Amino acid sequence: MFQPVALLSLSTASPPFRLLQTEVQAAARKVLLESFPSFDRLAPVFTTSGIRERQAVRPIGWYQRSRGWEERAQTYLEGGVSLFVDCAAKALDEAGLKGSQVDIIVTVSSTGIATPSLEAQAMAKMGFRSDVTRVPVFGLGCAGGVSGLGLAARLAAATPGAIVLLVVVELCTLAFRTDDLTKADIVATALFGDGAAACVLKAGGTGFTNVTASAQHTWPDTLDIMGWRVEATGLGVIFARSIPEFVQGSLREAMVSMLQRGPVAFDDVTRFICHPGGAKVIEALERALSIDQGRLDHERDVLSDHGNMSAPTALFVLDRVRRHAMPDRSVLAALGPGFTASTVTLQLAA
Repeated sequence: MFQPVALLSLSTASPPFRLLQTEVQAAARKVLLESFPSFDRLAPVFTTSGIRERQAVRPIGWYQRSRGWEERAQTYLEGGVSLFVDCAAKALDEAGLKGSQVDIIVTVSSTGIATPSLEAQAMAKMGFRSDVTRVPVFGLGCAGGVSGLGLAARLAAATPGAIVLLVVVELCTLAFRTDDLTKADIVATALFGDGAAACVLKAGGTGFTNVTASAQHTWPDTLDIMGWRVEATGLGVIFARSIPEFVQGSLREAMVSMLQRGPVAFDDVTRFICHPGGAKVIEALERALSIDQGRLDHERDVLSDHGNMSAPTALFVLDRVRRHAMPDRSVLAALGPGFTASTVTLQLAA
């Protein structure tokens, strides 16, 4: 728990290429069936995933031949910087600010490697000052948007008056594989899309809600549940089938414990705003957190319209929630590699 930090703005951005789920399934079957004969047995995941379409940094044909590290890295750099600039500019515009007024930039991304990192690559385009503090964060996966927001809020609280810009960029489609496939790779092909989100925060400011606490919980001996395999041609997904079962059985106790350290107890939460990892994960979240079936409507809509974009996805959901009606007391939550639960407590100003 820390001094309340105002969330001044929130923006989202999607890349230009639209991938209909039916088209992705047909293209994946054409490319993968020979190297993965069990494809048809796993194909129902394309229709049960709850996804209608996704967006990607490249057209569908780009993914239909093998790509190496160098080409994937260049695509990550080009697409990542473009999305960074797009969503960061919109977030600053909503807050009535310019790039030169930003004091701290937190950049979250786990789907590519860029050194210098994305905010440095975008520095000239955004007009950031030469003395801006840069905080690039890697490895948080699907929990990155929530953990990044918590980190940005803590930095804002520790630096009164500072303008903190959080930018979350993920290009999950660059992990699409045509070689050395696993069941998890097929599931990832059915789930993941690309996207970005950005927020502007300030301690003592006036925004659409306040961040009042953040917390994380990492379960021991769970490193094999979610993550990346680093291989010769790129990143391969680690994505255990047991995730929904694990969430249903383990999340509630951890959530109660995390919220005990903040200003809002579990039973006082008006709404849980969740990262929709997939249709089965949403159902597991509803059961674990005693949420009425169907209440996670914005989560399902984001999943349907964008797929699982990893870290930005929870912020896409938050954006839809706030445009409908921001709850008095809400908890933004996501699960990611570790295996880790991450939360940010949000409260409207009194």
